[in-house]
Amino acid sequence: MDINMMYWHWLVLGILLIIGEIFIPSFTILWFGLGALVVGVAGLLFKMPFTVQVLLWTVSSVAFTVLWFRVIKPKVDDRNNDSLARESAVGEAGQVIKLPAGQSNGKLRFSTPVLGQDEWEFNCDTQVKLGDRLHIKEISGNVLVVTKLS
Repeated sequence: MDINMMYWHWLVLGILLIIGEIFIPSFTILWFGLGALVVGVAGLLFKMPFTVQVLLWTVSSVAFTVLWFRVIKPKVDDRNNDSLARESAVGEAGQVIKLPAGQSNGKLRFSTPVLGQDEWEFNCDTQVKLGDRLHIKEISGNVLVVTKLS
């Protein structure tokens, strides 16, 4: 029995699998759907036997899955963790070890590292002196915007 799948069969299968991901949120069906779309487009351009179509579908589905889990997802997770870490740093208190002078920023030291550093440059809109405890209001690039709490 010879199976003959045309390009549009693969396109329909791909679309159905992608739509199925909406109802079955496993985040794996999507990659098989994208693989089927690749085979559908390739089938539109080239005449391929069924075994080559299945092989292309398998390879492209695995490639999409590996690309997601090894490359894209870790970058997305790092970006999310970075923003969460910045948010969690707000409110931390540090001690002034260098006063701001003119256009130069002052320097704060923290007892526990904040975002991997225990010393940070800071800007403060109030007058401070050595030894004052300042609290992080926000992080602007590599400089902390701090406030003095009474």
